[in-house]
Amino acid sequence: MKTLKETAVGETVMVVKIHGEGAVKRRIMDMGLTRGTEVYVRKVAPLGDPIELRVRGYELSLRKADAAMVEVE
Repeated sequence: MKTLKETAVGETVMVVKIHGEGAVKRRIMDMGLTRGTEVYVRKVAPLGDPIELRVRGYELSLRKADAAMVEVE
């Protein structure tokens, strides 16, 4: 199992599953990270948090704690 947190910069992956529950899972899904969505990891901040992604044609910054809940392939 690989998560979005472990994905290298410049890599394009597909969302397989969102882990977590309740409001946290809902918030991640509301940002456009749903099963089957392609995600391009654009860059990582100098201290490693947050991660900048390109999802559905827009830029999204996501904390590493949230990125660890997104399983990708």
